[in-house]
Amino acid sequence: MAKYKCMLSYDGTHFSGFQIQTNKRTIQGELEQALAKIHKGSPIRIHPSGRTDTGVHALEQTIHFESPLELSSYNWCQAMNTLLPDDIVVKQVVSVPDSFHARYDAETKEYRYYVWNEKEIDVFKRNYAYQFRYPLDVAAMQEACHYFKGTHDFTTFSSAKATIRGSKTRTLHHVACHQQESQIEFIFHGSGFLYNMVRIIVGTLLDIGQGKRKAVDIPWLLEQKDRRLLGMTVPPQGLYLWKVTYGQAEPHNPDTLDS
Repeated sequence: MAKYKCMLSYDGTHFSGFQIQTNKRTIQGELEQALAKIHKGSPIRIHPSGRTDTGVHALEQTIHFESPLELSSYNWCQAMNTLLPDDIVVKQVVSVPDSFHARYDAETKEYRYYVWNEKEIDVFKRNYAYQFRYPLDVAAMQEACHYFKGTHDFTTFSSAKATIRGSKTRTLHHVACHQQESQIEFIFHGSGFLYNMVRIIVGTLLDIGQGKRKAVDIPWLLEQKDRRLLGMTVPPQGLYLWKVTYGQAEPHNPDTLDS
């Protein structure tokens, strides 16, 4: 059996998340169905770098799978894209060592979140950005981004519904906020993310942008380890898994989940 690493993009609008679910359309379900057809009905299990929720998009998600077939990268992409729906595209398939694991060997991940800041709704952006009508102080949000950088316990910024066991300490290498005309882009690059972590942080940054909180509140909020201190989790449609990077393998950590 050969092992392959596959990079793909998808529009999450019409999927019930990544993980396979009975009677629901999912990314995993579509991928495994396509691979089964390529393998003449034999089931092929895929393993992603992490799961994404309903409505969340991916510019560059990574999975791995094992197969008795030995095809070129071009032929794998052609075969899979012929069978996959239009809202999933396989960008690259490469052979990897047997020891490779798409989830456990991920060194860093980058997520981006987009806010469309206009009073009037743009019907064409409803599935691809959070349309936020109220004025925002971008400079205040940019100041707040600096407090999230580094290694912290992000319990306050994790969903209360999360089933994770063990430490909720994560390291964020880069957190930034940029505005270009009506679009505001939030960038998060780190070693790992808790469930809904990015969406909760963005909600907090929007509160700061409206003057409901101050940037200097962030260290105190981190120390409290209490999700109840924060407001809403912003909607999923503005969130994109932007990139997953691999280098020297890190120890397996079954508790790492995605936003």
